[in-house]
Amino acid sequence: MPNPHREHPDYESLRPQAVALRRAGLSRRQIRDRLHLHNNDILNRLLEGVPAPDWTRRPNAKDDLRARARELRKQGLTYDRIQVELGCSKSSVSLWVRDLPKPPARTREEASAIARRGWEATLERRDEARRQTKADATREIGPLSDRDLFLAGVALYWAEGTKDKPYARREGVIFVNSDPSVIRLYLAWLKLLDVEPERIGYRVMIHGTADVAAAERYWADLVGIEVGALHKSTIKKHNPKTVRKNVGEGYHGCLVIRVLQSADLYRRIEGWWYGIVLGAERPA
Repeated sequence: MPNPHREHPDYESLRPQAVALRRAGLSRRQIRDRLHLHNNDILNRLLEGVPAPDWTRRPNAKDDLRARARELRKQGLTYDRIQVELGCSKSSVSLWVRDLPKPPARTREEASAIARRGWEATLERRDEARRQTKADATREIGPLSDRDLFLAGVALYWAEGTKDKPYARREGVIFVNSDPSVIRLYLAWLKLLDVEPERIGYRVMIHGTADVAAAERYWADLVGIEVGALHKSTIKKHNPKTVRKNVGEGYHGCLVIRVLQSADLYRRIEGWWYGIVLGAERPA
């Protein structure tokens, strides 16, 4: 059996003919018939580096991407960089631009700058996808019924609120959190339960290194009360050996929300929670 990779004996003479025919606009089949070739490997090597005529390429949706890829390659961009810019596969980039000369090697600084821009573009696409997913999920929820809010509030309290223990009787409704959206939901739940506003007390808990006054204003504005209506803030001592990340203008500490005379409410919350647990269980 002949070796398909063995160079054709007339390769040197056939190469100029094949190139001329290709540039004249002939297809691969036409060139093969003209030169009486029956080996595609040899034909590939004869036409290496010679682009196909436009008429042999079928128009498709990727034509614009291909043209842009070739433009970027001529500007000296690497396959990886073109892939990042166009959001297509590296194999497609290779197919579209492999006949173009390889760009000269870049300095380390240039390569780092290109990589950084590519990574920034990737992060932006990921952020956009993340934002879109969250927006779609938000629309899926829609308005909550009273029962929806009731169940959500029970689960929220049991996850974040204080709980009674056999070794420490705490039958009181106390809720602590640093997330303003969680606080808003919790207060909406207390309103649904007809807990009177005068039975609700608020207190800020925050590290002493933070802007305590600003935090007090922040939480008072959020819950709709005067700063003077807050109970005395609890200041937590900072351990200098601890590297804290919850710092800066975005750090407001936690808000402690206590419902006065709430032992009976606490017992009901605990009962509601176990009712949810029993209701969620399914027979095997």
